[in-house]
Amino acid sequence: MDRILVVGVTGAGKSTLARAVGRRLAVPYHEMDALYFTGPGWAANDKLAEEVARVTSEPRWIIDSLGYPEVRDLLWARADTVLWLDYGKRVVMPRVLRRSLWRTVTRESLFGGNRETWAGWLSKEHPAWWAWSQHAGRRQEIEHRTRDPRFAPLDTLRFSRPDDTAAWLSSV
Repeated sequence: MDRILVVGVTGAGKSTLARAVGRRLAVPYHEMDALYFTGPGWAANDKLAEEVARVTSEPRWIIDSLGYPEVRDLLWARADTVLWLDYGKRVVMPRVLRRSLWRTVTRESLFGGNRETWAGWLSKEHPAWWAWSQHAGRRQEIEHRTRDPRFAPLDTLRFSRPDDTAAWLSSV
């Protein structure tokens, strides 16, 4: 495991797992949302493809994302391992709700200096709404990619329960 994608729906724990695996294996961790959101107003990085190409040209890396559409195929083509957090809504929704509530209350600074706000909870782009509405589609996209012949060489580890993920992580 040198070039690792940690994939799953919003709130599954991709960043947490990616950080932990990165520390254990001494693999540099890159947070996809930090690469994508680079300025106020959730401004997107217009050099995302170049940035991701640079990161993934390195011999070792771990990224916490399926990948934004413009870099998705690049990430999957350059990875050697996929860690799939395939958790149901009963697992991810309480997680994403707690995380967003915490971020909103504490005004935690996020990617590009942005913050989650109370007004943001009304947007379909809010992580809670996104996790709910995109759960099935994201799961299908990952399933499709794991069966795609282009990505057949990838070693895919699929975890359907947090306890299974924790057990695997303790063995790394």
